[in-house]
Amino acid sequence: MGGEEWETWVAGNRAMVLDVREPGEWEQGTLPGSTLISMSEIVERIEELPRQLPILCVCRSGARSSQVAAYLEASGFDNVANLAGGLKALGLQA
Repeated sequence: MGGEEWETWVAGNRAMVLDVREPGEWEQGTLPGSTLISMSEIVERIEELPRQLPILCVCRSGARSSQVAAYLEASGFDNVANLAGGLKALGLQA
C-alpha cells in the first residue's frame, strides 16, 4: 500500500500501525497512533502484537517494514500490510 491510502486502510480496518524503526528514528516523528517495536526486537516481542487486528508496518523507506510484514505473515498473522516507500513517501522527515 502506498501514499495517503494508509489512513483509509487503517481507519476502515481498525488496524494497528506498527513502526519498526529504532527509538532514535521514532523520536523524529511517526504516524499518529503508531506503536514502536523495532525490527531488531520483533522476534522477542511478537506476542505483544494483536493477532485479531490488521497491522500496517511502517519504517523510513519501506524496506524494514516489508521484511517485518513478511515475517508476521509467515508467523500466522492474517492481515498484514506494508507502507510502500515508508514515511519518506509521505514526505515525512523520518
